[in-house]
Amino acid sequence: MYNLVSDYSKTRVQIEMSHKGIGILQFWGSLCFLWFCTADMCSWTGSCVFGSGLVRDPLSGPVQQVRLRCSAGSVRWLFPCLALRLLLNPNVASSRPAALCIKATRASRGAAVYVERAGELELLMEDGGRPEQVHCISTDGAQGAAVFLQANPQSDYRRRAVGFRYELLQEKSTTSRAACRPCNDSEILQAICSSDFVVRGSIRNVSHHPERQTSVIEVVEAQVYRQRSGVFEREPVVSGHWHGHIRTPLQCHVKAGPGQFLFTGDEHFGEALLSCAPRFRDFIKLYHSASASQNIPCDFSIH
Repeated sequence: MYNLVSDYSKTRVQIEMSHKGIGILQFWGSLCFLWFCTADMCSWTGSCVFGSGLVRDPLSGPVQQVRLRCSAGSVRWLFPCLALRLLLNPNVASSRPAALCIKATRASRGAAVYVERAGELELLMEDGGRPEQVHCISTDGAQGAAVFLQANPQSDYRRRAVGFRYELLQEKSTTSRAACRPCNDSEILQAICSSDFVVRGSIRNVSHHPERQTSVIEVVEAQVYRQRSGVFEREPVVSGHWHGHIRTPLQCHVKAGPGQFLFTGDEHFGEALLSCAPRFRDFIKLYHSASASQNIPCDFSIH
């Protein structure tokens, strides 16, 4: 157990953690002790360095607490020491995110990242974990999310910097499906309604990247029905076709196949993540059958 007592206030923070990184939190307040600190409603940058250039004693201050009001943004914690608590509460009153996802920067080092759930800490990302990998965890229907960063006491915090981007995601039926299991009929029909992208196209190539534990599907001759951002771009020819890349877990052992597919999925941090990919001819049969029985959950044009 660690007891961190501030000389600047009566704030007391008690953190009780097991060897697995899960513990019970009790917070009675907080006080900003970082002299170098900049923030807007979505992103925050802070440091344990004084304006004079001297590094403060890491045992002399309380836990830093920061409140951010956006569903997406970034955090950069320079020279991490002690702990940092981030309260992610979007301004939209009706917004209840289903999951929190973070993606660390390539050089992020110096702290482990936890999420508070039901008074406990659940490890989301280890210190020095695989760079640029996306980590997600359910928020259990809470209004926002509380993230706790525990600085690594074994490392020289003056040589470290922790950085990551975050997204609070709305609930989608496809997110609970096992990553490599093919979608069933109802999941496919729901995916064309709720996915960030819906694209018809062919597979040119599949590349595998063990360092990121991902496989990348290169999609060509594509027709974009919907996309949230610019993941798919028009090819520089007069064909009007689109081109893009979709990521999927490496353990799914994706292989290139002939013919056209209907790709659906979510977009996180500027990348497309696959959820369902039926062959297009099979989707057409399913769509017409569901239309005949008036079992289509949304209006979707296949032309």
